[in-house]
Amino acid sequence: MYSGPVGSPIGQQPFGDDAVVREAQETQWGWAPGYGRLEVRARMDLSPRSMAAVWMVGLEDEPDRCAEICVFEVFGEAIRDGGAQASAEVGMGVHAFRDPAVTEEWDAPRIALDVAEHHLYAAEWRPDGVEFLIDGEPVKSVGQAPAYPMQMMVAVFDFPEKADSAPDPDHVPLLAVDLVRGPASAA
Repeated sequence: MYSGPVGSPIGQQPFGDDAVVREAQETQWGWAPGYGRLEVRARMDLSPRSMAAVWMVGLEDEPDRCAEICVFEVFGEAIRDGGAQASAEVGMGVHAFRDPAVTEEWDAPRIALDVAEHHLYAAEWRPDGVEFLIDGEPVKSVGQAPAYPMQMMVAVFDFPEKADSAPDPDHVPLLAVDLVRGPASAA
């Protein structure tokens, strides 16, 4: 966690160009690995108005150290139920944001899996690239990687403005994580 002084635009993952710090945060890196295999075992219960994701984000202690490695991102509207025919579009890849050394390399392939069941999502992060796996099977590779320590973010989002698209407007999205494993912290 990192922020500049109140009123400044300095901080991690600004969500808009006009974002400013409202409450200064004392710097705390916690677990911030640099290269290695990152694994998260998770299951999700999402509706068309929600999503779940796990990603690594640059510390942004220097402005260019801001790229992202997305281990997985699933939007509820991209899930197809159907027992053995279940599938989901699983987003994964590298987002450059403002890091000039990284280019956008992102995809959301449709994969035959039921996200309501536990699956092992992994990113093998090396200096020369990142390989993304689900249940030990390679899904996507990128030929580049951020070259600095990153912090893991785990989140589930609900988009109330999409309430009309959900069959049950009172549905509470769930992201249940029962394993997080990775290399030692580099920060």
